[in-house]
Amino acid sequence: MLFSVMKKFLLEHSKSHDLYQRARQSMPGGMPMLWMVRWAGTFPVFVKEANGVYFTDMDGHSYIDFYLGDTSALTGHSPKATLETIKAQVGKGITFMLPTEDVIWVGEELQRRFGLPYWQFTLTATDANRFAIRMTRHITNRPKILVFNYCYHGTVDEIFIALHEEGIPGPRHGNLGPPINPVETTKVIEFNDIPALETTLSTRDVAGVLA
Repeated sequence: MLFSVMKKFLLEHSKSHDLYQRARQSMPGGMPMLWMVRWAGTFPVFVKEANGVYFTDMDGHSYIDFYLGDTSALTGHSPKATLETIKAQVGKGITFMLPTEDVIWVGEELQRRFGLPYWQFTLTATDANRFAIRMTRHITNRPKILVFNYCYHGTVDEIFIALHEEGIPGPRHGNLGPPINPVETTKVIEFNDIPALETTLSTRDVAGVLA
């Protein structure tokens, strides 16, 4: 049964399959980011275009996109106002390594909306988590970070930890080149295990929880 399903998937997504095989010649795992290969089939579909809440793959199949770029496309793909703004900015330059007046407006607008006085801009969730970890350690003067088993938080070294047999924490399988064993920096429990959460926090050595 499984073989017939996978065969059907391959037949209906032959262009994505061919692109995947081509991509494996220039990128590890055939993907620009390795987590993209974690697909239900033996290879991911390749996107051709998207609009609103739908995207179309290279084989012409249309999908409702419930993920929306991990919230970066929360208002939908290619909204008209966003396209017009991007086109206008591209004509003036897109990267300078220097600030513009627009970033001040963004900071002020974030102040207004959320009531927090200062804002640090990051390019990725990994950067945001790295800053958060450093700040919480500095503020609390505590060394440990707490994460939930196999939750994803980018490529911060502290999060590559998992619960193995009998609930013993250790490095995740496939964690390449860790600077130290993450057990030294991080505690890990199962999500929704309230007693474990209370016990772990009771030691008062946890600076912050990534959730």
